[in-house]
Amino acid sequence: LRITSDTVLVPIAVQIPVRQLSFQEKDGVDSAKMDLFAQITSLSGRVVQTFEDTLAADFPASLLQQSLGTSRIYQKAVPLSPGLYRLDIVIKDVNSGNVGVVNARLPVPRFEDDQLSSSSLILADNIQRVSMKDIGLGQFVLGDVKVQPKLDQTFTPNDSMGVFLQVYNLKVDDTTHKNNLSVDVKVTQGQQTVAHVEKTGEDLKQTGDQITYQQVIPAKALAPGKYKLEIQATDHLTKQTVTRTANFTITPSAETSTAANTATGR
Repeated sequence: LRITSDTVLVPIAVQIPVRQLSFQEKDGVDSAKMDLFAQITSLSGRVVQTFEDTLAADFPASLLQQSLGTSRIYQKAVPLSPGLYRLDIVIKDVNSGNVGVVNARLPVPRFEDDQLSSSSLILADNIQRVSMKDIGLGQFVLGDVKVQPKLDQTFTPNDSMGVFLQVYNLKVDDTTHKNNLSVDVKVTQGQQTVAHVEKTGEDLKQTGDQITYQQVIPAKALAPGKYKLEIQATDHLTKQTVTRTANFTITPSAETSTAANTATGR
């Protein structure tokens, strides 16, 4: 996400399957502990950012087994200059000594001042406003909203799919002091459009040179399957357009799968 033309906010998220952790029980609570270390380096090998943290996963002993199919997610947002970097993350399970390593290429885009652009398109399993005192603070908080990303981009019919996108460098009319923006949101499955909505800057109650589009889509409105979400923002004053896409999957609910298996057994 853009901070300025020379500084970009990069949220880095790590998801850890609970079933891969080692737990120790004390006073009826099963606890796992992880030490995380991350390093961001330039292509020349210069270290530009490091961070470390201790992560915990605690469950009542009676609920541990049913929690094994879930994951813990951690996020750290770091400011970086535009460029290409290498990201290295090491996570150690304190109880078992097991170590997980992530190495990734990290391209950070430049947001030019005179060109319509946008943030990454984030699909989330939770989007909610935060209180005034929490704006910009804590994990997953982007401005005045908490956006917890769904890293596997897979949802069940019982979930709500959050959509988050920022659009930058809109032209503001000198007379009306408003932008002239349209946001075209389309969900497709193969060649078929299954949902389509169009919003303007005024619909979103945002008339400046930057807008934040956020929406929650009930997953139960879509049948199980693979989909593509496309958001196209158009500045009608400059005739510039920016498009972002994301693929996602709706899986059958556990109840549906159980019923289907039962029916097959009969």
